Amino acid sequence: MTPARKDRWQSRFSVDAVGRHEYTVVASVDHFLTWCHDLAQRQEDDDIIVALQVGAALIGAAAERAGGDDSRELKDWASKLHSTTTIEAGQAIAQSEDLTTLMATNGERFFITEYCRVLEVVVDIERSRFSTWYELFPRSCLAGDNAHGTFTQLIGRLPDIVSMGFDVLYLPPIHPIGHTFRKGPNNSLSTSPDDPGSPWAIGAIEGGHRDIHPELGSAEDFRRLVVRARELGIEVALDLAFQCSPDHPYVAQHPEWFHHRPDGSIQYAENPPKKYQDIYSFNFESERWEELWYELRSVVDHWIGEGVHIFRVDNPHTKPFSFWEWLIGGVKAEHPEVIFLAEAFTRPKIMHHLAKLGFTQSYTYFTWRNTKQELTDYITELTHHDSREYFRPNLWPITPDILPEFLQYGGRPAFLLRVALAATLGASYGIYGPAFELMEHEACEPGSEEPRNSEKYQLRQWDLDCPDSLRDYIARLNHIRHDNPALQSDWSLRFHMVDNPLMLCYSKLAGGNVLVMVANLEPHNVQAGWIELPLAELGVPPDLPYEVHDLLSGAKFEWQGRRNFVRLYPRASPMQILSLRTTSEANATLITPTLRGERNAQG
Repeated sequence: MTPARKDRWQSRFSVDAVGRHEYTVVASVDHFLTWCHDLAQRQEDDDIIVALQVGAALIGAAAERAGGDDSRELKDWASKLHSTTTIEAGQAIAQSEDLTTLMATNGERFFITEYCRVLEVVVDIERSRFSTWYELFPRSCLAGDNAHGTFTQLIGRLPDIVSMGFDVLYLPPIHPIGHTFRKGPNNSLSTSPDDPGSPWAIGAIEGGHRDIHPELGSAEDFRRLVVRARELGIEVALDLAFQCSPDHPYVAQHPEWFHHRPDGSIQYAENPPKKYQDIYSFNFESERWEELWYELRSVVDHWIGEGVHIFRVDNPHTKPFSFWEWLIGGVKAEHPEVIFLAEAFTRPKIMHHLAKLGFTQSYTYFTWRNTKQELTDYITELTHHDSREYFRPNLWPITPDILPEFLQYGGRPAFLLRVALAATLGASYGIYGPAFELMEHEACEPGSEEPRNSEKYQLRQWDLDCPDSLRDYIARLNHIRHDNPALQSDWSLRFHMVDNPLMLCYSKLAGGNVLVMVANLEPHNVQAGWIELPLAELGVPPDLPYEVHDLLSGAKFEWQGRRNFVRLYPRASPMQILSLRTTSEANATLITPTLRGERNAQG
């Protein structure tokens, strides 16, 4: 360890293996280092011979404890000190890195004091830091007159999803759906025999959390989906929703795992004013809690065995912290490559604690941050607060449950803006697939964030060839992300001055890859302003002209100096992603990110 400041010491170590690593701090009296320190302070008139003999004795004692080559080398160092008569020569020996290393290994320690805790650092796979999620309901992958989508039809959609630049395909629950209190369109309690119900009402006569809805296909069909997706460079993520429909086999087999009302009936889930009559919550503190916990762990193990390494966890904040610490710790001890995304829209301290317990990524409040000040404050917190060491954000503009007001009334420019912000502010982001591409913007009622005709409760036939789709814009964003390392991490993000309160300017960089993003936050009108860039921090000489290349539109400009003018038309693109290069660099041959992305997508 090396001195940092008064009474503070620091040390660094590198880890190069995925998994959980343990470390602690041990302090002791080190007579050899004390001798080296004192020797460095001595002057020629001190008793140098005695001081050197003290050092030689310490080294000789270490040689007796050591074995093999270490012992021989230490004896050689002791002999050198015995024959040394000058302070300069003695100090040179004491400062030798080779000798210091040998003594650190073989020296005797006195009054050892060890920190009372074993600390941990978790190393995850790269996709934990940089990922691009696409959510869809496989039952809506309809083809022809089919009344229900299948895994086979979803396999046919994979090349299209991959061509848009996504590397995680997230599927809501794929299990059998209960019939008791089944919900109809728009969360209605009135249903018809053809209503498919909510996938989160898990369990029916066909099975539970380890089983597959029979209309989606077989277990073999699911395995083919996972294998084909991986061949194309995309991972399948499953929803982990630990709850049951009233028809789940657990309800009959283990009624003790659930909350009971005074009349003996099982309590359905509630989040006032919302009621989920089709869902029963587990009682994680029941007298038989250990059996329940091990059963739920076996569910995770089952899907890992089926090739799933990513789980989006539904409402983890409504389950005990100790359960998640136990489950995630156990899973990652055996499968360190597994990713858990926490879908917890709750109080910040709870979200942060879940991350500390082991969740790899977390949903955020980005969905509701719209103004310049809101975005600047919140994203700065995510990228520069100490919590960034353990809280990895995943930015989602919408979900099947949440359609924010900004997207209800902002039109196409609002959708363009929100996906561009998510893709550039965060190294990990996701969209709720076809609904976002096709700009679904109607709420159930004024003032509500519940989308009308939500796929949660009904099958949807999506017109993926709609000419107004955002597909090409999203694909361009994602290919830019994959081609620019600056967008593949969060910590380099910095916000910059722009004299228009309806515009946002920020940068990210990685080595020589320097990107500046400028956004128009007002979806209805053109906005313009002067931005100010700290050129020296961005690696651009302040006294030379430099080329600015908009990776979204392909336009190129020549700028000079820190202040430059930007005008943004929201209907064309409310954002510019500007690659900065000096004029000499700009003369090099350029292959645009989009062209590279297209070649990658085609294999």
